[in-house]
Amino acid sequence: MKKNVLNIFFCVFVILFSSNSFSQENLYAKLIPKAVDNLIDIRAVALNNTPIFKDDYSYLLFSLKRGSNGNYSRNSQSGKFSIEPGEQKELSTLKISIQKDEECKVYFFIRKFGQLVSKDSVVIYAAEKIIDKKIEESDFEIKGIVVDNAITKIGKDFFDYFYQSYNSSGVKYPFIITIKEKPYFGRSSIISVEVDDRKLIEFNSKPDEDFLRSYVRQTLQKLNMYSKQRKLLYKNSRI
Repeated sequence: MKKNVLNIFFCVFVILFSSNSFSQENLYAKLIPKAVDNLIDIRAVALNNTPIFKDDYSYLLFSLKRGSNGNYSRNSQSGKFSIEPGEQKELSTLKISIQKDEECKVYFFIRKFGQLVSKDSVVIYAAEKIIDKKIEESDFEIKGIVVDNAITKIGKDFFDYFYQSYNSSGVKYPFIITIKEKPYFGRSSIISVEVDDRKLIEFNSKPDEDFLRSYVRQTLQKLNMYSKQRKLLYKNSRI
């Protein structure tokens, strides 16, 4: 009997203003995946494209894997680093086994003093996957993740206001909340909040605390509504 070798496809999703297009300091985060049968090696690499020594940086590498039974598992690595001029430095590695009906998302962030410098992400899934299994909230092992992709001070302020309110609410949703920002005209920008690849809210930024906090309240309301709809959808799909 011939051995059935599982083919692996890589779908690479570059987050808005990710490592390939955005870095204020010319220091880039890059994920380098390599597949051998059903085992994937992923290297998290920092690239310093300047003639300047860079210090006091931190990184976060984490994977979110959905098993064939619908359960989620997380692997997280973090640390601090410095990097020489022109250096390509490997900061961490992950080994991921992927089987039929499984999917894994890997996120890589580089920050300095808490400010996002660059990021990259990759999604890995098996070719033989036919349909996604619906997932109950109780299947999740991690909750309350908020990804900061803001690029301006106004965007950072909105993220801070939102995270403070979200964290103090006591509610932790079992899905990743991503705050994105893209340039608009002049110094303005457009801020959006997304979950499960869906845009919940979008608005033009404005340097006014009351204005930003009003959109924080609207976002929390929309998240609450979305969470209820999500529960109902999963419940009905299992009837």
